[in-house]
Amino acid sequence: MAIADHKTGTPLFDGPEWTFELMEKARDAIQDIALNDLGLDVYPNQIEIISAEQMLDAYSCAGMPLMYQHWSFGKHFVRDETLYRTGRQGLAYEIVINSNPCISYNMEENTMAMQTLVMAHAAFGHNHFFKNNYLFQQWTDAAAIHDYLAFAKNYIAACEERYGFDAVEEVLDAAHALQAQGVFRYGRPPKPTLEEQQAMQRVRDGYESSRSVLDLWTDATLGHSPEEDPSYDADRSSRQKAMNLPQENILYFLEKHSPVLAPWQKELLRIVRSHSQYLYPQKQTKVMNEGCATFVHYYIINKLHDEGRITQGAFMEMMHSHTNVVLQPEYDDPRYSGLNPYALGFAMMQDICRICENPTDEDRDWFPEFAGNPDWRGVLRDAWANYRDESFIQQFLSPHLIRKFKLFTLVDEETQPNLVVGQIHNRSGYKAIRRDLAQSYDLAFLEPDIQVTDADLRGDRELKLTHTVRDGVHLDEDDKEEVLKHLRRLWGYDVSLTASEAKPS
Repeated sequence: MAIADHKTGTPLFDGPEWTFELMEKARDAIQDIALNDLGLDVYPNQIEIISAEQMLDAYSCAGMPLMYQHWSFGKHFVRDETLYRTGRQGLAYEIVINSNPCISYNMEENTMAMQTLVMAHAAFGHNHFFKNNYLFQQWTDAAAIHDYLAFAKNYIAACEERYGFDAVEEVLDAAHALQAQGVFRYGRPPKPTLEEQQAMQRVRDGYESSRSVLDLWTDATLGHSPEEDPSYDADRSSRQKAMNLPQENILYFLEKHSPVLAPWQKELLRIVRSHSQYLYPQKQTKVMNEGCATFVHYYIINKLHDEGRITQGAFMEMMHSHTNVVLQPEYDDPRYSGLNPYALGFAMMQDICRICENPTDEDRDWFPEFAGNPDWRGVLRDAWANYRDESFIQQFLSPHLIRKFKLFTLVDEETQPNLVVGQIHNRSGYKAIRRDLAQSYDLAFLEPDIQVTDADLRGDRELKLTHTVRDGVHLDEDDKEEVLKHLRRLWGYDVSLTASEAKPS
């Protein structure tokens, strides 16, 4: 990935102060390298400059450009503002949103050098990843998210006006408590019917009939409960089949089958789970997404510097920030908090380039598919498009990086009084370390597996859930009871949760 040193260009800027004209020049230069050199494919960019308070506001609602009102967002805002004002927490240089056009929020306090860096990082690195990674393509609709957020905000405001703030807040509180169990992890969510799509479009277009938007939406999108269906069978197996049990998406199940929720309340659940589903791919691609964006900005600023488009001072400022971002503290460093996703992702992207350009015999043995392939750009674009963190690490983490990061595995057996070093970075341990590290990024192992397994709507109406316990790790009792209170509130009847040990793989 060597870049020729031929400083023949004129610097894009000279000094710390930014202007919109300078940012436009820098963006055009970045775009030329991103599209014509790296071959990136991006959504149109919408770059906005915001204040520290606006950045804190964006923090409070998961970085979304438009959000409904809820007290928890204000709580997050106060916490982050207090930490920021007292110097105990900094702010991100930018926030980028998976949308079409791709919205990037840049801090107004940034210098021109940092504005250039974060445009390369967010407006092109993250942008390319959002548009091309298969998880975002399959599970999100970047072109529709703004309309849906506007609908959600207006719908909840209308509910508050009609039914009261307390009634709406009670449902949202419960839905937020369950939002981690409000996503489809494996199967595709059911597609809306034509009638549902038409109702959604009428709402988005601002259509109003003699009935309110609330009636229009809920009547068209929410059906009758199963107990009103004449084909409903009380037999357990038939009942479970009719309700698609077991069901991992608890909010979806409640939306479709709760005996006590009104249509407008079910729509609130739909809004919360849709938001959770939209953000779910980001939880699965933290290492890859940040690694891609960090690699892109690093390549672009080096290219600009080598062409004489940025000054030595600006380049040093950018590299200082970059070095801080990819710092991986040692285990005995007070700053250590596990593997830095920026450091691991960036190192893996650079390592792929090294394996393509200067492979060792070890690399050729481990990666025969791309070792020595001069098209490292194509190899990276393919990786960014077709993997998530767990599969990316399992496929691309090299022995070279395992040694560089000094990785090893610890075995924590319940029956043993001490931890045992299971594998170290040697020939026999590389695959085991890579497998274990990959698994640590697999949300199937990180998040509790809780599923609805039965609900007899013609009997006692008890909602039965099962938690599949892995490696003897049970749910925290206090948290479990608090969440079950919310669940009972939404279901209206008794709710039971039993634990079942996972079968050995």
